[in-house]
Amino acid sequence: MSNSAFYILPLLLALALALILTPLVKKLAGFLNIIDNPAPRKIHSKPIPLMGGLAIFIAFVLTVIIFWSLGYIHDVRISNIYILAILVSGLVLMIGGFFDDRYNLKPWQQFIFPVIAVLIILIAGIRIQNVTNPFGGLIKIPYLLGIILTFFWLLGTTYTSKILDGLDGLVTGITAIASIIIFVVSLYWDTPLSGTSIMSLILAGSCLGFLVFNWHPAKIFLGEGGSVFCGFMLGILSVISGSKIATALLIMGIPILDVCWIIIQRLWQGKSFASADNKHLHFRLLDIGLSHRQAVVFLYCLTATFGVISLFLPSQGKIIALGFLVIFMILLATSLIIIYRRKNKKLNFSS
Repeated sequence: MSNSAFYILPLLLALALALILTPLVKKLAGFLNIIDNPAPRKIHSKPIPLMGGLAIFIAFVLTVIIFWSLGYIHDVRISNIYILAILVSGLVLMIGGFFDDRYNLKPWQQFIFPVIAVLIILIAGIRIQNVTNPFGGLIKIPYLLGIILTFFWLLGTTYTSKILDGLDGLVTGITAIASIIIFVVSLYWDTPLSGTSIMSLILAGSCLGFLVFNWHPAKIFLGEGGSVFCGFMLGILSVISGSKIATALLIMGIPILDVCWIIIQRLWQGKSFASADNKHLHFRLLDIGLSHRQAVVFLYCLTATFGVISLFLPSQGKIIALGFLVIFMILLATSLIIIYRRKNKKLNFSS
């Protein structure tokens, strides 16, 4: 079997497992009464089971273990310790997610589990070791600085997906798109059938299988564990893929900038950075009249566009693209606010 044909196997296996596991997890959530009930700030009108991320996690773990046992995944970049640390840290996130879905933990209590998960990764030796020099070559990152950067990078990607989880299918779809982009990036520099490429496809397949049930109107939600696991894994994949941080920033640029802006607003107003509101970009899209699915597809397209752009740009070009991304985000957010205010003004005038 050729390498290109083999790549489809981890994707399809993870997808099939997620398709099988998601209805089972949905029943388990119902049995345990772990349900997200309608509330004034929430946009769903009926109770929806949580814990959906457990289906993604189990599908991911089972597929990784199968291909790991077949001699794949472990390679010169990814040691057995790395793989074990990824699985154990993911389990920590699932445990934390379960407690939050069940008992509605306070923000500081929720924060404990991602920190533990990141520390497990760092203890295993996974860290940012170098970054690409825009003027050629690599910049080696000192050991301690690499640990610090990795700590904040992983927490950042983890909380990006957590805070982004506001519309049906948004986080799972963006994670699948980002995983596929990382897979394509790995084909340019990595060895054939590398651990990075296979794990990227496994994550994509797990999310796509779950997305069947999470697409609007969702039959099950990710829950806390799933929302943090998706961003956590994208952060790890970007590190073990050779510290492709600029590429990851372009892929996840819109969500990251949105989250940064919201966090700044919340802190400025004296609120917790993890508190909930309806000021996110995806809610702004709903405010101007887009349907739930239209808003999600719009954000999918933005993610895919900047992700594909990253495939064709050199390091200098990626830095320029990141600058353009920031400008684009500011213009987009400003435009949405103006459109929303004009729409409200017309409604008030007509009434």
